[in-house]
Amino acid sequence: MSTANLITASATGVRSMTGQGRASGKTDLGTLNIELRSVNNRGFKCSIRSPESLSGAESKIEAVVREYLHRGSINLSINLERDQGQTPLQINEAVLAGYIRQCQSAIRESIASQASAGPAETNPIPGVASPQPAAASLIVNVAALTSLPGVLSFDRVSDDTAGQVWQQVRLVLIDALENLVAMRQQEGLNMAETLLADCAVIQQHVRSIQTLAPQAAESYRARLEAKVNRVLADFDAQVGAVDLLREVQIYADRADVSEEITRLDSHLKLFQSVLLGENSDDLKSSVRDDAIGRKLDFIIQEMFRETNTIGSKSAHSDVSAIVVEIKCAIERMRELVQNLE
Repeated sequence: MSTANLITASATGVRSMTGQGRASGKTDLGTLNIELRSVNNRGFKCSIRSPESLSGAESKIEAVVREYLHRGSINLSINLERDQGQTPLQINEAVLAGYIRQCQSAIRESIASQASAGPAETNPIPGVASPQPAAASLIVNVAALTSLPGVLSFDRVSDDTAGQVWQQVRLVLIDALENLVAMRQQEGLNMAETLLADCAVIQQHVRSIQTLAPQAAESYRARLEAKVNRVLADFDAQVGAVDLLREVQIYADRADVSEEITRLDSHLKLFQSVLLGENSDDLKSSVRDDAIGRKLDFIIQEMFRETNTIGSKSAHSDVSAIVVEIKCAIERMRELVQNLE
């Protein structure tokens, strides 16, 4: 691909759907580390794994991702490293105090209940002390208290600082997305170079078919005349030139691939035009707003259909061999296009 073509392809946003991007930055919550990984997918799919303190912003995060990526399966991982002295957990003192009051109330009721029941029975087993009331030996377990519902909660962003924190998160996210896009675009340019090379190969094969196709009718005429003459030789007769010409003309009409060649050549030019952005303003706008991978995939389907028709029509052995080579090139292009955004 020439330098001019590379610049043109870059301007139209030819991008692979495979890549990764990372970015880190300081926020009021701590150091934010964002990693993005993407693979090919027919549509857009975004999976987000974020800390609890940012779970409420996942819809905003996906909206930003959609601004940069149109297709692909994206895995987004957000890791928050708290600064020294910061903790993601907060103790809800009011809830904890309520649980403690309930425990104290239960202890008092237990002691009062045992006292009203009178003295405990003596232990019938000699040498073993009588059991103490359960309330007297009750030990408050801090771990058990903190595991109760509502005692511990993740530090969520307050309404006063939510806007500022989101802008900080957004900047780090955009850095990661730009790194991902740069990687996808570089791989896309490499793929575009390979695709254009395959287009050139197919165009060369099409020119060869254009040269060989007219020879098919003459070759058929010679074979038909020789075959008929062999059959009629036993009867001392010859085929009329008009009859032979009529049969050859019927074959030529049936085997004519000029229309298929014209359409295949047109599809090739359209493929290159979409890939390089050399289309009309309307199509270029559409390419910018939507991914071009689907368009190229559709064009490839049309190219394969025309090639298949050429192969089925022509009985020329050299043309059949060329058709096989064209199909191989189209299949290579199809595999690459399916990974283009």
